[in-house]
Amino acid sequence: MSEHKHEHGDACGCGQDHDHDHEHEEFVLTLTDEEGKEVEMVLVETFDVGEKLYALLLERENPEADGVILRMEEENEEMVLYNIEDEDEWNEVEAVYNELVAAANQE
Repeated sequence: MSEHKHEHGDACGCGQDHDHDHEHEEFVLTLTDEEGKEVEMVLVETFDVGEKLYALLLERENPEADGVILRMEEENEEMVLYNIEDEDEWNEVEAVYNELVAAANQE
């Protein structure tokens, strides 16, 4: 995987230096890990697999750590994130994500 030396994610496309406040807000979520510790995650990018939308999140304080991929669904006009619990669904999502990473690394 490519080396991440950014806080926000190359995919935001705003062309701004993220060390100062500006109109392009980070989309930050607080998730709870297995030990019950809260971790701030930043939405780096979204991608489609079939009819479904998935989000890649990286730890805000540790962007080098493994990211988390969650399924995004719209409920009552709000986006809700769900863990991927079905193994077949995960395998399909992982394959598409790996293709995206490989394509990005070839650019």
